[in-house]
Amino acid sequence: MINKEIEKSLHLLRSYIESEKFKGYDPYDVLNSPIPLLKMGKWAPIIATQIQKRNPLNLRPAIGIKKDYNPKGLGLMLHSYSLISGINNSNYNIQIEELLQLLNSLKTDGYAGTCWGYNFGWASPEKYLAPYSPTSVVTGFICKGLFAAYQSTQREDIKNIIISVAPFVLIDLGRINDESGICISYSTKKQDCCYNASLLAGEILSILYLLTNQNEYKELAIQTVNFVVSKQHADGHWAYSKSLITGIERTQTDFHQGFVIESIYNIISRLNYNNITIDSSLELGMKFYLEKQFSIEGRSFFRLPKKFPTDIHHQAQGIITICRYIPGLKKNIPVAEKMAIWAIQNMQDKKTGAFIYRKGKHISDNTKYIRWGQAWMFLALSELVKAKSTIQ
Repeated sequence: MINKEIEKSLHLLRSYIESEKFKGYDPYDVLNSPIPLLKMGKWAPIIATQIQKRNPLNLRPAIGIKKDYNPKGLGLMLHSYSLISGINNSNYNIQIEELLQLLNSLKTDGYAGTCWGYNFGWASPEKYLAPYSPTSVVTGFICKGLFAAYQSTQREDIKNIIISVAPFVLIDLGRINDESGICISYSTKKQDCCYNASLLAGEILSILYLLTNQNEYKELAIQTVNFVVSKQHADGHWAYSKSLITGIERTQTDFHQGFVIESIYNIISRLNYNNITIDSSLELGMKFYLEKQFSIEGRSFFRLPKKFPTDIHHQAQGIITICRYIPGLKKNIPVAEKMAIWAIQNMQDKKTGAFIYRKGKHISDNTKYIRWGQAWMFLALSELVKAKSTIQ
């Protein structure tokens, strides 16, 4: 039976998202300010982005940043509506259609395949990505949402949009090879090796295989899995990325562990690919994730070894990973419910239904981000309700 508190939370959150008309702020949107940060040298936009991401005071209205559509957030919301449409005789065709139209209007032109990027510029020491510069991450999550919508509606136009993404992955995104497999780049601007980003490209390929039955997609998707599985550490965790210059990994043990587990399982299950090494890797990865990255109460830790603050994105990803890792679903579904209840009781605004950004040990950031908080928790709660409805 679906927990009434979770069901109520999902209803409140959906109502909030719809009242905001799918628009909102993002932790990384500071460069959407009219302040000319990009003209102040390399480090000004980087520092400004990091300061604003960590600032518990939401100064966006004061510096001219407006609420906007985030393509990735729209893809997550499309995924959510597609999952819960039909449960308890619900029908979200109107919302699904609106989100499809928005995603169609926000595609990035000028590339071999259909693709999407964030609605803000993003600066790091390694590179600068302009607004809507397409990435495997944004395009990957949107494709997952589109595929869920296709499964829900069986609409051929949705299928055709997904198929049109193929050249983006095969041509626009670079890739590297080693003896274990391939790693597909995060963006089109610079060749890199980010494990979860490569797997999201692999997920697109696995979906393309299901829709077209072309073996090239299957073979490449399996190679993205083999590459990342080979990089798993003995205790079960994965680093975030690897430098192509030094070969040194960047350690960042947070919600990306959940991303990696989910993507690997999604790929091999879609391809019906049975492999003992991969199965063992997933089991070990899940053991590390649930035992080391969450408290017994269901609260997610920030980045190991740091346990605070609790980030709503990680709280959501824990629920999603459990619901999508089918081999452990029956055993771990009570854990996912704990994670959801903890988030609802500690991070959901009871008046608006929206979730706050971060819950600290002493100080919290109560900003209500549309993608980072609302879209991710909408998907997490939708996955949980869907999972509970299938195992009863």
